[in-house]
Amino acid sequence: MAAGGHTIDALGQFELATVFGPVGASVRFSQSNLMMVVAAALILALLYFGMRAKAVVPGRLQSMAELCYDGIYSMCVDQIGHEGKRFFPFIFTLFFFILLGNLLGLVPFSFTFTSHIAVTFAMAVMVIVLVTVVALRIHGLQFFTYFFPAGAPKLLAPLIIPVEMISYLSRPVSLSIRLFANMVAGHVMFEVFASFIVMMAGAGVLGAIGAIGPLALNVVLVGFELLVAVLQAYVFAILTCIYLHDAVHLH
Repeated sequence: MAAGGHTIDALGQFELATVFGPVGASVRFSQSNLMMVVAAALILALLYFGMRAKAVVPGRLQSMAELCYDGIYSMCVDQIGHEGKRFFPFIFTLFFFILLGNLLGLVPFSFTFTSHIAVTFAMAVMVIVLVTVVALRIHGLQFFTYFFPAGAPKLLAPLIIPVEMISYLSRPVSLSIRLFANMVAGHVMFEVFASFIVMMAGAGVLGAIGAIGPLALNVVLVGFELLVAVLQAYVFAILTCIYLHDAVHLH
């Protein structure tokens, strides 16, 4: 993308680079892997330090940890049913891993690992494999009746079954692309408007005044991206709960 004789490399921020020198290069440890480790460490730190006090009247950190725990627990039970308790650790980990991946990407000089389709697709495939295994374990071969709704005319089976199977197999695609596309779009807009600010600010007094507009937009985008970061983690988790509900109750 070019503007005013300058090139805006809006997609360069998503390029992977190895960290920790030769050691990182030997195992291909990139900044994406590093941020995943940081996200996991922050989740564990919140739970450990938040619940260590075990106070009757919780402090701020303990209140936050309890709120996070209760919120995801309620989501699992409300969406899946009583059986949702079994899947709570998985949903909790999935939600906060995605949430922190989205939020850490808003920190300057950081990296958004959820902006890579390889990461989001791997999580989505993990979800659909879990859902399928749960359904087969609970219902056995009866699971395949899911692809042909009860009461449907048998003459329409050659049409309904392929459509239902394609719909089922498209779940990881929609899950992964939704998260990936939202993260990429937001960070590309950040880069574009930030580049406009730099170019206009270097064009004299009038340019500096004109740069106020892109600067204001970037400030608004920060708030919008915070909302999107939480919303996309919630959507990924709630859809996982819905898929698990279908697997447990087979409808």
